[in-house]
Amino acid sequence: MPAVRYLSGQKSVAWSHRLIAVIAAAATTAGLLALAGPPAAAQTKTAHTEAAHTKAAQTNLLTNPGFEAGNLSGWTCSSLDSVVSSPAHSGSYALAGAASNSDDAQCSQTVSVQPSSNYTLSGWVEGAYVYLGESGGSDNWTPSATSWQQLTTSFSTTASTTSVTIYVHGWYGQGTYYADDLSLTGPGGGGGGGTPPGAPTGLAVTGTTSSSVSLSWTAPSGTVSGYNVYENGSQATTSTGTSATVTGLAASTTYTFTVAAYNSAGTGSQSGSVSGTTQKSSGGGGGSGGLPAHVLMGYWQDFTNGAEPLTLADVPTSYNLVAVAFGTATGTAGQVAFSIDPTLASDLGGYTQQQFTSDIATMNARGQKVILSVGGQNGTVSVDDSASASEFASSVYSLIQQWGFNGVDIDLENGVNPTYMAQALEQLSSDDPGLIITLAPQTIDMQSTGDDYFALALDIKSILTMVNIQFYNSGTMLGCDGNVYAEATENFMTALTCIEMEGGLSPSQVGLGLPASSSAAGSGYTSPSVVDDALDCLATGSSCGSFVPPSTYPSIRGAMTWSINWDASNGYNFANTVGPHLSSLP
Repeated sequence: MPAVRYLSGQKSVAWSHRLIAVIAAAATTAGLLALAGPPAAAQTKTAHTEAAHTKAAQTNLLTNPGFEAGNLSGWTCSSLDSVVSSPAHSGSYALAGAASNSDDAQCSQTVSVQPSSNYTLSGWVEGAYVYLGESGGSDNWTPSATSWQQLTTSFSTTASTTSVTIYVHGWYGQGTYYADDLSLTGPGGGGGGGTPPGAPTGLAVTGTTSSSVSLSWTAPSGTVSGYNVYENGSQATTSTGTSATVTGLAASTTYTFTVAAYNSAGTGSQSGSVSGTTQKSSGGGGGSGGLPAHVLMGYWQDFTNGAEPLTLADVPTSYNLVAVAFGTATGTAGQVAFSIDPTLASDLGGYTQQQFTSDIATMNARGQKVILSVGGQNGTVSVDDSASASEFASSVYSLIQQWGFNGVDIDLENGVNPTYMAQALEQLSSDDPGLIITLAPQTIDMQSTGDDYFALALDIKSILTMVNIQFYNSGTMLGCDGNVYAEATENFMTALTCIEMEGGLSPSQVGLGLPASSSAAGSGYTSPSVVDDALDCLATGSSCGSFVPPSTYPSIRGAMTWSINWDASNGYNFANTVGPHLSSLP
């Protein structure tokens, strides 16, 4: 029986949002967004029907807003961006962004603003999936503008805001978009004195991980509102201080960075460059992946279904490993896409891709790892030949680079092809050695070594970090002693976990998967204290029920729960009970 991941009164509402996004994408393109939905940058997504304020009435705070300089001066843009003479909404030029499968062709500009003030941003765009917004999370988008269409959004600055970054971009794999006559109106910021700041000095690398590089520099003289940080020539992040961390990088790769200061008069010259090399990824191969000996893993929901919505940074540190649910299929066999669900983003007050990737870096700094889970109950990613295996590996690797994930979880509840999924994961591990790789099979999928999921686990044992059987929505199942056990009991957990070890997996690769509350699954909720007893029984032979395993497994890896959001709705009872107990195991 497949695991029910969307149980609640809001299931149909949440899923309808995803279905609408799928239908809209499928109607306009067979590209990357076919099943992925709108991306992280599109947070408010409410179409504006009223006209924008006229430019004649208010001062436009943007530099080169219509690209009439004939170049990209004043803007920080992707290498895929250029200025063209046709089509243009007005004047002689417009921006053209040739979005690719790995670059959304963003063009941005940082502008000084006044605190506690109101602003209106507008612009004319043409193309599929074009986004116009500002760094605080206010934006607007269009799925398909076959001719020039005006996008408008309004926002208010906080009491401490002195600058915002305005951006326009397309979306991955959607082709070339055009933008023209951009306008930001409202009270201008002060302090530039009519002169952009000088170039920062002393740029240095202060730290690295497998997916990030931290930098620091010395401020130039004069008034500075903030800094743009560039990675290999493209803007990577912004900062209001003299340090920043660039995330979402590939492991074991050298990057070149520069930084430029800006104020209300514009952006100054870039600093001298510095190079930094990311570390190798740790983990995989049955190893730790930078994780403790015993792991508490939980799923973070990238959708709403009645459980408490959370940002990644909200996840408590009791969770060592967090799986983001879910990466989804596209129109290309084997290809995986991921974007932040717009309904969730709205519920969180505007949760952007930049905030998401920054949260991953924050969690890494706290010792937590974040991986992308592929599939879910309704996941349809198909890997059943060499071509789709290669597509899976390359697309997941691209997502790891883009978002900063530490690995991947395979949760394909409609079945796997062990031959080709193993091929895909081995290619992925070769691209990023030591990547965290986890599996989330249903109980029926791990009854014998001949089952596809079990065969996959054994095939990739040398690179596998952890397998977590879903001990819920299962009914009764056979244990390793041949007897039948009912779910939601200690005997069920210990007797079925025994099958994995006796079948050839290392105990250090095996975890117990349980629902965090009675609302999280249709059946199988088990008191966290009983989960603790099962872990003790497996690790030390104590606190067992009527079933006693044939051996003890002191290195049993830990436990997984669906989901962190449901656990939050239940006062984190699962994490607060099981997490500390894992620390007490041998």
